[in-house]
Amino acid sequence: MEAIPSNSLLGLVKRVERSIWFQGFIISVIIIAALTVGAKTYSLPYEVELAINYLDTAITAFFLAEIVLRFVSYEKKRAFFKDPWNVFDMVIVVGSLMPISDTDMILVARLLRVFRVLRLVSIIPDLRVLINALLKAIPKMGYIALLMFIIFYLFAAVGSIFFENVNETLWGDIAISMLTLFRVATFEDWTDVMYETMAVYPFSWIFYVVFIFLTAFVFLNMMVGVVLDVMTQETSAKEHQEQEDNHQALVNQISELQKQVQALSDKLDKPKD
Repeated sequence: MEAIPSNSLLGLVKRVERSIWFQGFIISVIIIAALTVGAKTYSLPYEVELAINYLDTAITAFFLAEIVLRFVSYEKKRAFFKDPWNVFDMVIVVGSLMPISDTDMILVARLLRVFRVLRLVSIIPDLRVLINALLKAIPKMGYIALLMFIIFYLFAAVGSIFFENVNETLWGDIAISMLTLFRVATFEDWTDVMYETMAVYPFSWIFYVVFIFLTAFVFLNMMVGVVLDVMTQETSAKEHQEQEDNHQALVNQISELQKQVQALSDKLDKPKD
């Protein structure tokens, strides 16, 4: 935890910006902003729609004030832009300032207002840990996805060779066969596909059982395992960083107390005139 100076305007801004009640209020405003976006998808009376527009303007102004307050609370302003979550929030807030009508960018402006709901992720620390873990797990998941593609390709080739005469619509070529296998992997009426081929090849159920075992059980569990492993690492790193911050804050406080004690000692030892 970073030590916050108590006798300065900067310290006051930091205490307000990091206070629990202020963070809770921001979350409430984000939820209200999400509700306004959803309300605009309905046909509403003119008065209600006008009130929602005024509320949307007020929410945008609040978000702008909040991001400015957060920027001011940083002693080193460059550090603000080094945090990707701050940059994400700033893009969303600045983008929300775009006028939502009479512009060629109306779709972009509406999308950015919808994306304001994602600010919940940047506000709630536990959600940030989840997103960070998911992003860091993507490279490892990519190798699993590549292996899954190889399995899909091999089984699609086999299916196209043996089952084309059964149903050309589902097994006509390797591309449509891979799409059929995706349907099987997601359990979308896959038994209909299996029973159709079993009518011609009674032992074709082995093909489907092996494929489902590999894709739905083995590879899916591998994906979950990778995400859990990265989440465990992220949680451990977060706890370690919090311990380091607390230790550094304690060291700073002890150093400040030592300076005050030394100053008081020097004052007492100073000979009187």
